[in-house]
Amino acid sequence: MFSNRKIVLYIAASLDGYIARENGDIDWLSMVESRNEDYGYKDFLRSVDTVIMGRRTYDQVLTFGDFPYKDKKCYVISRTARPKDDYAEFFNGDICELISEIRQKDGLNIWLIGGAQIVGEFTIKNLIDRYIISILPILLGKGIPLFRNDITEIRLRLCRNVAYPSGLVQLSYER
Repeated sequence: MFSNRKIVLYIAASLDGYIARENGDIDWLSMVESRNEDYGYKDFLRSVDTVIMGRRTYDQVLTFGDFPYKDKKCYVISRTARPKDDYAEFFNGDICELISEIRQKDGLNIWLIGGAQIVGEFTIKNLIDRYIISILPILLGKGIPLFRNDITEIRLRLCRNVAYPSGLVQLSYER
């Protein structure tokens, strides 16, 4: 019996659909930073107890200083096997099996953090239940796209949209 745990992609992208510059840099995300606005991030964090990310994203998160998801179960999807470290369990098997295993346990929702390769795999396998995408008011022109061009059509239902004074627009869709 499966729980009602949803896989939620919560991510930011440029207006032209990129999640990072070609070199992986995300410096442009700071353009909407505000001391008085977190765009629902704290509430979202309270709704998840598990995070899944790709290895490159994990390596990048480690450069930010203190690991921000210490209170969450963290899985890093990697092509190469690595032993569990202080923050994450590395997984290089079938992601459908991993998701099935996680969903068999009671808990909160599951946050798919990124990056592009893991988002692509989850999209192709139609594993994402909710998409919360914050669109920033910038055109990067080129970079790492949020969605690969080899996915098949997936119809979504708009659940919520919020426009913020910074120009960020947050869109929430469900399968």
